[in-house]
Amino acid sequence: MDAVLSALTGAGLTVGDGVAPAGPALPPTGIYAVLYFDPGQSLPESLADQRTDFALSFQVTCVAPTPEKVRWATQRARMALHVPLVVAGRAAWRPEELGGPPIQRDDDVSPPVYYLPVQYRLQSTA
Repeated sequence: MDAVLSALTGAGLTVGDGVAPAGPALPPTGIYAVLYFDPGQSLPESLADQRTDFALSFQVTCVAPTPEKVRWATQRARMALHVPLVVAGRAAWRPEELGGPPIQRDDDVSPPVYYLPVQYRLQSTA
């Protein structure tokens, strides 16, 4: 989870973990991402049931004031997650993009914002 957060912040995105950045953490551009992680799952590496493999699904929801800016943020996130992530003591595969719905507009906030959720799956082994 820390590796995903680090990759996105390293790409210049402001990122919240389960919540939108607020107050001074919210960038003046209004562009940010929110990460949502599932609890993950340990998997056996062989019939001996040694559970050294791990799979994790997560969602990156990019938010911006315009559709163009939300596409920019989503592409920035995709580029950051295109390389294998570095996890100490583990070998991690490149996150697999699973897709998501099209851009949506949130009129429940003022001013309205656009958001685009993209789901990923990440696997690693010790």
